[in-house]
Amino acid sequence: MTIEVRDGVTVIEGEPEALVTADYPYYRDDPAVWADRLRAIRDDLGIHVISCYLPWRHHQPTPDGPPDFSGQTHPSRDVVGFLSLCHELGLRVIAKPGPFIHAETNYGGLPDWVCPRTNPAIEPLLDARGEMSAWLGEPLPAPLGPVFDPLVTQWLAATGKEVLEAATWPEGPVILMQIANEGIFTSGALPLSAYDYSASGLGFFRSRLQAWYGTPQEYNRVHGTAIADWQEIQPPREWRAPARSEEQQGYADWGRFHAEYLAEVYHRWAAAVNCRVPVVVNLNPPAEHHHSFDDWLARVRPELWDGIHYGFTNWMGVVSANPDSQARYVLAAKRAPGPNLEENWGFSELYDPAYADATTSFHQSLLAMAAGATGFNVYTGVGTSGWLEGLDSVHDSPYPDSAPIAEDGTVTPKAHAVRSLADFLAQHGAEFLECVPETSASYGLYLPYAGIAAWSGPGDGPQLGRSLRAFHDRMRAAGRDYQVVELESATDLSAHPRLTVPGGVFMHRQVQRLLAAHIEAGNQVEVDGPAPVLDEFLRPCRILAEALTGASCDLPEPRVRVVDGHADAFLRTHPERDVTYLTVLTMSDHEGAVLVELDGRPIELITARGGAAIVRLVGGELDDFLVKGVNGFLDSAVPAGVKVGAEILIADHPADLDRIGGEFRIR
Repeated sequence: MTIEVRDGVTVIEGEPEALVTADYPYYRDDPAVWADRLRAIRDDLGIHVISCYLPWRHHQPTPDGPPDFSGQTHPSRDVVGFLSLCHELGLRVIAKPGPFIHAETNYGGLPDWVCPRTNPAIEPLLDARGEMSAWLGEPLPAPLGPVFDPLVTQWLAATGKEVLEAATWPEGPVILMQIANEGIFTSGALPLSAYDYSASGLGFFRSRLQAWYGTPQEYNRVHGTAIADWQEIQPPREWRAPARSEEQQGYADWGRFHAEYLAEVYHRWAAAVNCRVPVVVNLNPPAEHHHSFDDWLARVRPELWDGIHYGFTNWMGVVSANPDSQARYVLAAKRAPGPNLEENWGFSELYDPAYADATTSFHQSLLAMAAGATGFNVYTGVGTSGWLEGLDSVHDSPYPDSAPIAEDGTVTPKAHAVRSLADFLAQHGAEFLECVPETSASYGLYLPYAGIAAWSGPGDGPQLGRSLRAFHDRMRAAGRDYQVVELESATDLSAHPRLTVPGGVFMHRQVQRLLAAHIEAGNQVEVDGPAPVLDEFLRPCRILAEALTGASCDLPEPRVRVVDGHADAFLRTHPERDVTYLTVLTMSDHEGAVLVELDGRPIELITARGGAAIVRLVGGELDDFLVKGVNGFLDSAVPAGVKVGAEILIADHPADLDRIGGEFRIR
């Protein structure tokens, strides 16, 4: 009996499945209701995989004794019993031992006794100004610091041995283990100047420089410097408008350091847990500032993680109303295959009132799947109340305020939308993931440029994030879907016949050679910026420049396009069967009919404002579907409907309309 992750898809006993999960923070609830709430997730939401953090500060509030995992000091700490209960109820689990979890807990779930303010022996995390990086005013520990590192290792080893070892699949319910949270300290989207300038961080940085360049002499040749020892090298702390490629290399190095630093922490912490199931992470998408794509792209390099699998979250705003949120969300889904491991289904007071209605989360979950996600999450599936003092002193009960299952265990209207998605993916999820997205073009990521552009102005040095965002906007305006490919690790570009890449003075020789061969094979490559004339070591290299034809990519007509209505359309086609999945995402300013043409054939969908639909077509004929007709937050309610050819199905009153396994449901 095995479980593995293949290309981002969870495979259990040889069977791939769309990973549909609901988070339940057991530590915030009365253990007397755990079983009832778990049954509600299973029976009312149709979800059979539970995700849950294991808060360090909850299980080991003081350093004076070992962690309590059995409820000896308080029943809510009996996580061993909680996992056993999940197993008894036929539920699987993604266990998330942190050490930092966020989850609206005090100090992000870290115990106060690892805070540098409480224990001055613990090295603080420092930013580019030499100031301590903080979480809600409290300084954070440097992850590689000589005191914190063994403490966090002890915590993770204890969770692995005392909690997860006996609970691991197939003897127990745990099928995946998530390490860390949204980077290290929910820091995956922060600027590159935010960390880690501590002594331990800079020690790791200089060790990587030595590994990359070998000798100070080679470092000096590439950077135009005259250092005699690695300890003389200082990281960048501000942008100094370099005029020469040599002066840009320090910024590229710092970006590469961030990527390897994140990989190092992931591997250290995962090894400490020593869990037998696959390890996943959940990266938050880029932040909302002018350098955000570059900060994120420089740091988030799944190609370096070696056995640790990509996943992402969404806490960035309402994508049906905000184009910036939509662009950031789509990039997170396209960067690498993996599941959406946290989607906001319950927080309207803390984040945005639009989340009071299920339509916002329904739209976003379908967008993630259409853009490349291999599953979706409900965060959280259940409203909770009654957590211990010291776990969360800021937020009121219930947590969250509008979950699909309320804090008293009753089913809310949101549960119907969750159940529709869960049932649809239970029926068709594996086939959906087998289908190939219909895309018009691809964007090639050359990540050294991200490390530079994360500091520079728009016209100062090579660009990546701004170029990618402009590409995304062009494709979306034209109603086209696209792919993203990372160039340094790529060996075959045949799946990307029309490829746009960023331009700059230098580019890895192997990347130039790969792109030139791609052109020679009859494919199109467009460089957004100057063609490179140097390699990564700043030696002359014009392989790509000499191969370029000068023509822009000639994009074919898309198979699917929106003819009438403000919406986006995504199409996936099965490689072996005449099966397609059409996803239509209606923007918040449009209500009613959306007319789509698929291969010239009209398909009409009727949705609420900010609504969404997914349609399965077999042999071109309508099969199962989900259509969202009601959005209470936007005061939009229409009889949901779908029309394909001569088949017209419309609800007889304002409502959502589903057909799953041939069974109609009007909600």
